[in-house]
Amino acid sequence: MPSEGSTGRLLQLCLGYFVFYVFFGVAVKWLRGPLEMNSIAILTFTTMGGTGIVFPIVILRRWYKLHSNESVTKFGIRFPREYLYIIPSGICTAIVIPTTTLMYTLPITVMVAMTIMRASIIVVSRIVDSIQMRQGLMTRRVYPEENIAIVLALGAVGVHLFYGAKNDGGFDFMGDPAAMTILSCYIGFYAVRIYLMNYFKNTRAPGVKLDNHGFFAIEQFAAMASILLMLGALLLFAGDGPRMMLFKEAASSPPPNWFWGVVAGVPFGLAAFFSVFIYMFKGRTATFAGLVNRLTSLVAGTMATLIFWLGFDGQSPKPQDWIALGFIFASVLFLSSAERKRAGRTASEQR
Repeated sequence: MPSEGSTGRLLQLCLGYFVFYVFFGVAVKWLRGPLEMNSIAILTFTTMGGTGIVFPIVILRRWYKLHSNESVTKFGIRFPREYLYIIPSGICTAIVIPTTTLMYTLPITVMVAMTIMRASIIVVSRIVDSIQMRQGLMTRRVYPEENIAIVLALGAVGVHLFYGAKNDGGFDFMGDPAAMTILSCYIGFYAVRIYLMNYFKNTRAPGVKLDNHGFFAIEQFAAMASILLMLGALLLFAGDGPRMMLFKEAASSPPPNWFWGVVAGVPFGLAAFFSVFIYMFKGRTATFAGLVNRLTSLVAGTMATLIFWLGFDGQSPKPQDWIALGFIFASVLFLSSAERKRAGRTASEQR
């Protein structure tokens, strides 16, 4: 089995993320097409299914027993110091989930919404590296190949953005206050989460295990508690705007095939494990890990489109899908070059 922090281990995580993301992508197309479920209902019930599979695994494997640098005592309770920022990371996750959902309710195409969000996180990952290098938290360098890969990845998402913008009905995204508020919350809280992930990774004391499993477990507990509190508040106190009515309808009058939405969420939940572990992969920059994560999801999305087209008589891939895929493969080549350099440097340091 590949060792922790090795290229082989990284490829294993990418393969797991890719496979489960493809399953989820095909399932979503099936829910939206033959089962005629709207986007809000899909995201509501797939989130339920994803959460339902995550917590049994975390609890049964006891990942919540975090390997900590040190413990602190607050209000008479002793707990790992890392909880002081892992719990805020979970709260950020709880805000990212509904803002992702709200992005899909805007009068823009789904592909444009996904493109904006992926491009934002690619840029955020590079900014996080710059901040933590200035703080002295990170000594690893960002290779030029990684910066080139960023440009190519942004080219891939830009292709979708350009073509998708032609089908958005003329919606002025930048001029709409609601749209900009949703996007700002998504980017802001996701940026804090990525920073905290990398803070955890870059501040392990000598001899203390990089316990990504523990981080994931505590973060998910905090996220779920926050989601339940926010959901209760929204259902009780929010108004009856068009977006809120979609949420309330999904909760009070679920569609006939809601159960299949929950089932479709299972691969979504499993993919979340691999996604987080890629973001926090040992010995890699946030730039590299963020690119690997987002590029894997882009390729998986294209593969899901191909499978649904060939196996379920779905819509065929569009020209922009193939053009974007070319940018992605070029970006992967530069990332591979950066990984070979980093692997060689790591091997020389261990001699």
